[in-house]
Amino acid sequence: MSNTTDAPHRVSFRSCTEVGPYCPVEATVLGYYPNLGVNAFLAAAFGLCIIGLICTGIWKRTWGYSAALTAGCILEFAGYIARVLLHNNPWNSDAFQTQICAIILAPTLICISIYLTLKHVTLSINPELSRLRPRLYPLIFVPADVSCLILQAIGGSLAASAGYDNPELLLNGDRVIIAGIALQSAVLGFFGVMCVDYYLRTRRWVASGQATTQALATWNDRKFRTFCYAVAGAYAGILIRCIYRIAEMAGGWGNKIMQDEPSFVVLEGFCIIIPVILLTIFPPGVLFPAMAEREAQRFKRKNKGEKTHPEEPITSGDEAHQTEPKTLSV
Repeated sequence: MSNTTDAPHRVSFRSCTEVGPYCPVEATVLGYYPNLGVNAFLAAAFGLCIIGLICTGIWKRTWGYSAALTAGCILEFAGYIARVLLHNNPWNSDAFQTQICAIILAPTLICISIYLTLKHVTLSINPELSRLRPRLYPLIFVPADVSCLILQAIGGSLAASAGYDNPELLLNGDRVIIAGIALQSAVLGFFGVMCVDYYLRTRRWVASGQATTQALATWNDRKFRTFCYAVAGAYAGILIRCIYRIAEMAGGWGNKIMQDEPSFVVLEGFCIIIPVILLTIFPPGVLFPAMAEREAQRFKRKNKGEKTHPEEPITSGDEAHQTEPKTLSV
């Protein structure tokens, strides 16, 4: 029996606390026993990433990048621990509410770390090639991402508080979550367009022979390219996940897609853990030190109460090419 938004069905199961003859697993929102091995694996993987991110974040002082990514991983870890508990009892309402809120919200925090990278890439190659001033990227994309987070948090709270007694509230929560994920997909899409645009303009600038020595060194640096590939892979995984979530939530709670665990594992679980692993094992502090140095210096100056310019070069001088960059008319 599918746990749809039909009110009589929900009322008949509102007192269920565990699986039994009158409370079958098919009547739960998920409609199945979450796979213990897969969910335990995902929880462990996110747990290991948390440790790795904390270590590299402190070591390389990439505070903002690591904090957002770690926060997202903590939510993912909590969400999959909750799914492990659901394996034992699919009617565990606390575990179900935890996995709803945590797994839905976590990718939004992970996106923040991705949005922070474009500013530093443009500053390290040639800020004049960017359609926007580099400092505007985090000022635009991070608040937009937070808006997505707020919408999804409101929707998740409505859904979690609705239970089986208020199907209308549950449906409204579903709609708000869809709006938040749709907005997140739009923000991700716009960010992708800006990244591709900057890449194409930079490639043309490099091919023209006008690029500075330092810009060429950064552009051709294998570590820098590896970091960019990792971010691109993470971006693609999260975007695929968002599209899946829109389709999943559009059918209402307990729909056919939501009750298909293999699609959830692949398009939610692995489409998030793979990006997190990429961002963890290919950290900017190691592969893109200019980003880490710039953020470390800004953090140090803020602690001293000194004013910092959002686009000032790092003091080591390895971005001195920014002073008078040669640009190509594009």
